[in-house]
Amino acid sequence: MFFKEFEIRWSDLDANRHLANSAYINFMSHTRMAYLGQLGFNQKSMAQFNIGPVVFYEHMYYFKEVFAGKPIKVSLGFEGMSQDGMFFEFKHEFYDAKGRNFARCEMMGAWMDLKERRLTALPQQFLDAFDKMEKSEDFKTLTKEDTRKFVQIPKDLV
Repeated sequence: MFFKEFEIRWSDLDANRHLANSAYINFMSHTRMAYLGQLGFNQKSMAQFNIGPVVFYEHMYYFKEVFAGKPIKVSLGFEGMSQDGMFFEFKHEFYDAKGRNFARCEMMGAWMDLKERRLTALPQQFLDAFDKMEKSEDFKTLTKEDTRKFVQIPKDLV
């Protein structure tokens, strides 16, 4: 399992002086991109294929407050991917300096063609890289239906 270590900075705190919601999102994103960078997914390679990741949802579960002054670790678990690589699912666990799990996030996303502005399958080069990634025990091959398990319909003001 991949881990990234972070120091909680003053700017990561909210008005209650504990780790802010937005900091969790930033730490997860940084962890994902650090690992994907090791697989060859970086700004240059994504630009070459004109693709970028989009997030469908991030479901956070908070177990305990965390404060500045001690390092934290964020894990990345590979929970699922569609056969064509379009959809992906990751799980992040947050641990304090003593290894205690203080939060968890389940997230799902997809790859977007940045020119066409629509979802797209991954090029074979990236599929091969994901094939090398350690998978969770309950890894699942995702289908389009899996992306709709938390169906939400927009309701416009007009």
